[in-house]
Amino acid sequence: MRFDITKCHGSGNDFALIDARDIGLSDGEWAQVARALADRAGPVGGDGILLLTQGDDRAAFGMRIFNADGSEPETCLNGLRCVARAGLEATGRREAFVRLKTSEAEVARDDDLAPGVYTVRETAGPATLGVRDWPLEGEGDQIREAVIERLSPSLRFTAVALPNPHLIAFVDRVDEAELIRIGEICEAAPAWLPNRANVSFVEVRDGAELYVRTFERGVGLTNACGSAMGAATFVAGLTGRLPFNQIVTVRNRGGLVRAAASEAGMVTLSGNATVEWTGEISVDLAEGKASGLLITRRHEDEIAAWATI
Repeated sequence: MRFDITKCHGSGNDFALIDARDIGLSDGEWAQVARALADRAGPVGGDGILLLTQGDDRAAFGMRIFNADGSEPETCLNGLRCVARAGLEATGRREAFVRLKTSEAEVARDDDLAPGVYTVRETAGPATLGVRDWPLEGEGDQIREAVIERLSPSLRFTAVALPNPHLIAFVDRVDEAELIRIGEICEAAPAWLPNRANVSFVEVRDGAELYVRTFERGVGLTNACGSAMGAATFVAGLTGRLPFNQIVTVRNRGGLVRAAASEAGMVTLSGNATVEWTGEISVDLAEGKASGLLITRRHEDEIAAWATI
């Protein structure tokens, strides 16, 4: 099957985006497309695929995301900005509600982070603290700055869903080897955490900035995870590290966003939705393999603008 695709990224979280509003594939077939296009050894590569989907009476359009392993998370806020850009441009709007898998978000064109960096503001939530719905068993109803012995004898985690599940630990310095070790425990879907979770280590820098490093469910160690940056901002407020309702810079391996979180759990991120190239490609749905990539346009201006961040 041949697809028109857009290679894009939000804070270095990179995806192949497809306008799927008139494409009738099953969930299993979309999972195959995701495995084929996200394969880093293949012609495209990425953290997953993004689908622009039909809206409803409230939402102007919708979004679905399939991770590199074919799983479908509840949302991805870095990916949402890229879908928001496509949806806003397709509908001629500057702001809209977007239908997500289990919730909705509000998006709008925002002032550019830097000249030429297409920027989208997104608001999602509320973040929730109950873990029994994840489910995460054996640690009570909520986890706030608490040791989870099955993960680490010393790190203190806060569990929050936005709406995908996150385990957030503030650290003096990110230890990537330890993050990978803990992330792989969660990724194995143990009986006490059957749906897995995203794991993030977070540093508070210069008193008013956050640096987030994430092992993402279904992806692994990633340059960026938007919902993790949002969850970290909320937990920073919840634990008194930073004030609620204050705009902070949140950095990651792939770039940065402006973020704010309210005490009620609503999180706003403002960040890039950068298009690198547009083209088309074929995917063998039976084999889950991609071939025949044709790049029709490279967006060098956007790539150069993002490089200034």
